[in-house]
Amino acid sequence: MQQGNEAANAAGLKTTLIGIVVSSILAVVKALGGIMGNSYALIADAIESTTDIVSSGMLYVGLKWSGKPADTEHPYGPGKAEARIAVGIALALCFAAGVICVDSIHNIRTPHKAPKAFTLIILAGVIITKEILYRYVIKTGEEINSGAVKADAFHHRSDAISSGAAFIGIAIGILGGPGYEVADDWAALLAAIVIVINAWLIARPAIGELLDEELQPELNERVKELASEVAGVVFVQKVHIRKMGVMNHADMHVWVNKDLTVEQGHSIAHAVKDHIQHVLPQFAYIHIHIEPDGHVD
Repeated sequence: MQQGNEAANAAGLKTTLIGIVVSSILAVVKALGGIMGNSYALIADAIESTTDIVSSGMLYVGLKWSGKPADTEHPYGPGKAEARIAVGIALALCFAAGVICVDSIHNIRTPHKAPKAFTLIILAGVIITKEILYRYVIKTGEEINSGAVKADAFHHRSDAISSGAAFIGIAIGILGGPGYEVADDWAALLAAIVIVINAWLIARPAIGELLDEELQPELNERVKELASEVAGVVFVQKVHIRKMGVMNHADMHVWVNKDLTVEQGHSIAHAVKDHIQHVLPQFAYIHIHIEPDGHVD
């Protein structure tokens, strides 16, 4: 199971590094384009990309940490670091949204020139690039079952959305003529709201993971079904699943015939564990408590 954890972390680290490089390039392009093109929406977009770099760096450190094997201080491994990183990414998004909101409101109240047309070309390229990056990262996050990597993917998607809002605002400012210059700043404000919504969508499952909530009821039922398929299992009384990084842990109460020996019960427990891990390799640990048939806690 440790090899599977290492492979998943390696995949996550690869997508994270790619995200850092791409976001760094886009942040510079957007910042320069916003300054030269007189577009605060584009500058705000650059700020959002900068938080991409910071959050991706946090994710890289978190994946490195959560990928370490269990030790005496962390008997279940440091996998919870991954959920903490996801919460950190959400907070970074909220901070960026706050900065954008304050500056957008200031610019709406302060007359300024309309943005230049070439900024639309920059934004079109950014939207396409970020959407491609989102699809690549979310695919990896789903494959390795990583909440933090999925959070990083949505960070890229929020960047694409904010760029789309900036594109619309700048287009209105250019086409509308005098008096429509503030459309650029309203677009930046709208993008900030979208960013906050994405931050919540990222933070909610991560908080649930930290609180050991039952995040996937369907997975719980699947584990019960698999355990029931093993010869000697009379009934699966309880299954509790928690997520630790990219891996899962399960605690189970399994009923067997009360007349079996301890050795026979032990063998059934191992058979249940092996069967579940064969079908669902994302389970690093499965702790099974054997109960005599008909026993009720």
